[in-house]
Amino acid sequence: MDWVEVTVKTTTEGADIVAQVFYDIGVNGVVIEDPDLIRQAQQEERTWDYIDDSLLENMDEEVLVKAYLSNDASFYDRFPQVKDRIHWLRSQNFGIDLGSLDIELTNVREEDWANNWKKYYKPVKISRRIVIKPSWEQYDKAEDEIVLEMDPGMAFGTGTHETTALCINAIDRHIKEGATVVDIGCGTGVLAIASVLLGAEKAVAIDLDSNAVRVAAENVQRNHVEDRVEIIHGNLLDKINGRFDIAVANIIADVIIELSGYICNYLTPGGLFIASGIISDRIEDVINAINSAGLAIIDKETKGEWAVVVCKANA
Repeated sequence: MDWVEVTVKTTTEGADIVAQVFYDIGVNGVVIEDPDLIRQAQQEERTWDYIDDSLLENMDEEVLVKAYLSNDASFYDRFPQVKDRIHWLRSQNFGIDLGSLDIELTNVREEDWANNWKKYYKPVKISRRIVIKPSWEQYDKAEDEIVLEMDPGMAFGTGTHETTALCINAIDRHIKEGATVVDIGCGTGVLAIASVLLGAEKAVAIDLDSNAVRVAAENVQRNHVEDRVEIIHGNLLDKINGRFDIAVANIIADVIIELSGYICNYLTPGGLFIASGIISDRIEDVINAINSAGLAIIDKETKGEWAVVVCKANA
């Protein structure tokens, strides 16, 4: 089935009112593109470390409310309802600026979005020993390689992002046989799974996102490490007990800075804190926080615009 993208131009104040027009005719979801919200996100410290400037450059200064109507006979019933409601909005005085309320139509060809992305996801050797491979691909591994199978689905990364590669490389360099690991903000679980495949006796992975917890659990089963990886639904370390030889966090700089203040409470003497997700502009802030917490930086690596730091707790 093909679709028609219906775009209505409005303002930040008018976006919800316009969105309701689509909900009223039975559309289940809309897209709101608001440049002011992007600018606001840039100013909020704990939201994003990095927003591509081109995101704003390519956005219209007006707020765009978009909905998708099936391009079949039903379109000729539903779209006139949209036009009538928008015309009615123009005639009302809500006491706020609704913008131009101009309507644009764009034909969109449907592709198999659920599966097309798979053709771009191939086995990747991500560290000295770890190869990340999707379950649908065949791979003949070398004798010294360890294959980690990942099915990220559409909601999560493939496990090959620069920050993930930096973390896995650091784990590969520093992990010792029989170590215990905690993965904070685990996402797909790739770091916890890599840890046990590289020799850890036990890994605990925690994430606040229930979808991440589900995907991580599926990936743990896919790699047959259910007996060594525990997945927990929780925020940072709030449900974690005990101490670990390695704590790993691939999050944003501000969360790493926060963790630095108390991560030693969860590390064994001489334990390691491996932190990535750090954009280059924030590396000095992270290093200052780590030094203030009394951790010693023993290793650092950069890849593109990202960095990983490996810190050691006092023995």
